[in-house]
Amino acid sequence: MKKTLYDLTKEDWNRLFPVELVDHDRKWKTIYEEERARIFKKIGNKRILRIEHFGSTSIPGIKSKPYIDLLIEIPKGLLFDENLIAEFKELGYVHFKVPERGNIAAYSSFGKGYNLEGEEEQIFHIHMCPKNNLMWKQIDFRDYLNSNPERASQYEKLKIELGTRFRDDRGAYVLGKTDFINETLDIITGAYRENET
Repeated sequence: MKKTLYDLTKEDWNRLFPVELVDHDRKWKTIYEEERARIFKKIGNKRILRIEHFGSTSIPGIKSKPYIDLLIEIPKGLLFDENLIAEFKELGYVHFKVPERGNIAAYSSFGKGYNLEGEEEQIFHIHMCPKNNLMWKQIDFRDYLNSNPERASQYEKLKIELGTRFRDDRGAYVLGKTDFINETLDIITGAYRENET
């Protein structure tokens, strides 16, 4: 029987899709815009309130895994809505429920492009939640790095170190970035406070 993404163990994910960083590709912005248009055309703007490109592919000048990350805002009442999830499946996405962790509430995640036959496809990750979910802080992080090249360069350096150390451990690679992201969000919060005084 053919394996699906739901059948993969942690070891399978790490073996099939190791952490591989590549130079920034200007095409990523276009790929994002085309996928964004495809989603709005299929689902409409009554249920999809906003779509943002985030993650390292949205930060020109730094290395990234060549995955397009999209953050989608939906009304609170549509979180985990089965009809909405089914429409994303029609667009080729596989749905995963991300459990609550720390101060981030549970939300929907979708993946597309993870080819188990070895053929290379464009990989997309969707994180879908209402606007009050702390995942939306990722947009502040993106914007700060885009306007502060020195901080972006520090992030790239960390990613390269982690990518070398945890090439076959995606979870450890992601966790290794957490402190840097939180420190950056603290810098942003401090800057907001200074501007208010």
